Amino acid sequence: MARRERVMRMSVELPLWRALTGYRVLTMLYAVGLFATNYENYDRPGIAVAYYVVLCGWTLATLPRVQNEAACTKRFLAVDLAVAVTGILLTPLAVNDHHIDTGGPTLPSIWTAGSVLAYAIKGGWRWAAFASTPVAAANLIERGQPARDTVHNVILVWVASIAIGYVVEVARASERTLARALEIEAATRERERLARDIHDSVLQVLAMVQRRGAVIGGEAAELGRMAGEQEVALRTLVSGGLRPVSWVSEDAAQGAVVRAVDEPDPEGPVDLRALLAPFAAAKVSFAEPGAPVELPPAAAEELAAAVGAALDNVRKHAGEHARAWILVEDEPDEVVVTVRDDGPGIPEGRLAQAEGEGRMGVALSIRGRLGELGGSAELISVPGQGTEVELKVPKVSRGKAGQR
Repeated sequence: MARRERVMRMSVELPLWRALTGYRVLTMLYAVGLFATNYENYDRPGIAVAYYVVLCGWTLATLPRVQNEAACTKRFLAVDLAVAVTGILLTPLAVNDHHIDTGGPTLPSIWTAGSVLAYAIKGGWRWAAFASTPVAAANLIERGQPARDTVHNVILVWVASIAIGYVVEVARASERTLARALEIEAATRERERLARDIHDSVLQVLAMVQRRGAVIGGEAAELGRMAGEQEVALRTLVSGGLRPVSWVSEDAAQGAVVRAVDEPDPEGPVDLRALLAPFAAAKVSFAEPGAPVELPPAAAEELAAAVGAALDNVRKHAGEHARAWILVEDEPDEVVVTVRDDGPGIPEGRLAQAEGEGRMGVALSIRGRLGELGGSAELISVPGQGTEVELKVPKVSRGKAGQR
């Protein structure tokens, strides 16, 4: 049955861009209306008319630029702010002294705030503070002195733009959190559906093949053993808790878009459970915490390689019928992985003899790897009672490998 893909777009800032578009148009008309009603205060109205022609043309031509974040480029913001500042500085050349002394509006009037708000919506409160500074300086230059009403207007624009920029940053963070929660919920539902389907079909068939193969014997027994290993691996896969959900949320022009990715963040921590899960098999049990066990990438890879070396030793020296257990413990300051088997154990002095003969599996593959991470490996073996290898790695690697 064909399944429809549902794409959800979420954007808390898209309405802000639409509001900014309307604000720019309305304040443009307001500035022109002020000029018309206060025409007698203009000694050089030609300068004002020329500026308003540029202002109206620029505002209407750049409406698509304030539709979304992607279209609102840094170059556009710089030119838009320059138009506002230029209008403020041209005001003393167009109006009479009485207009300035009484605190009359500048040529762009409150249209200037739209330029600052565009910075706030685009880049947050830091960009808003940056854009407010030249506007404040231009207003003080236009007035000629720091009058109370001018300072009041400057501080108002400064505070309002920074506050809006901060709200936009908080909204974006909340949007990403909500998108992530929806991704996890969708992935969990899909995983549960797959688990039900697989449990009702594939896993039951594999379990039946394993049982029948053991009863028939011969080549069928080998086939049953392989079916059992595949059953364990498949159960691990559909359990869902061992592999990280590789989804991210990206800010697009029209909002947060959910996209799937195949590779985790190479700079971020790695869930150790995801690296150890493939070791689980019919004769290898894997026990792990319910929460992610995060380590730096280099440390997690080296620890997983050490576990693989320990399991290789189990296969080589404990016999094909030996069972092994992997236990992961997430301590506050370190991660402890224990590999235990039920083989015959290691005779006393055998490890020293192996190192003397040049077989350095335990010394190099296990202790050497963890030593570079600032960790340790302790091997406990009792003849006839199996072997236990305890691997410890600090969460903040102090060795060379952890600093790569």
